[in-house]
Order: sequence, then structure tokens, then C-alpha cells
Amino acid sequence: MIRIGRLFKSFGYAFKGLFKTFREEQNLQIQTIASLAVLSAGAYFKISPGEWALLILVIGLVLVAEITNSAVERIADVLKPRINSYVKEIKDIMAAAVLLTSLAAIIIGLIIFWPRLYKLFGQF
Repeated sequence: MIRIGRLFKSFGYAFKGLFKTFREEQNLQIQTIASLAVLSAGAYFKISPGEWALLILVIGLVLVAEITNSAVERIADVLKPRINSYVKEIKDIMAAAVLLTSLAAIIIGLIIFWPRLYKLFGQF
């Protein structure tokens, strides 16, 4: 049986983690601003429902990758005194995951927006 009080408590913890990460992680702030710009461009260009779904999916993946990276970095920092040689590698690997996710999102954004931008600015 679902306990509503516990459910709301869980959501509270999740939002607390989201807001804390947003306040403390510059990259998440930048990615959020970029996401809002992309969503605004989608509204301006009246993209199709399929394009909306794809944009929302990749935006979500980038933000989740960044939040996951932040969590793993914190875990690695806790382990630092014991497993010093792996901490840098762990952080680099997570940064690579965020980078690849972001590059995929940029490519998808270019596929969706390049023809529209070219049509808009190509005459100049």
C-alpha cells in the first residue's frame, strides 16, 4: 500500500537534493540556462511533437548526467584518503560521461535547429 506521507517526504528529499546541486554546481546552472534557451527556441520555431520529445529526452539526460557526476564526485571525495590513486580517474570518467551526453544533445539540437536557423539567417 502506498503511504502518501512517505511519498511526499521522498519528493521533498529529491527536491532538496536538486536545489542543493543547482546552487552548488556551476555546470548544472549553465546547462539549465542552455536548456531553457533550447526550449525557447523550440517554442519560437514551433517544432514538431517528435522533436519536442527528443529535445526533452536529451535535456533530461544531460541534466541527470551532471547530477550523477556531482554525486559521484562527492563519493570520490569521501574515499580520497583511502583510495587516492583512483579518485582523479573516477572524476575524469564521470566528466567524460557528461561530455559525451552533452555532445550528443548538441548534435541532436543542430539536426533539429540548423535548417530553421539557416532559413532564418541564411539570406544575410
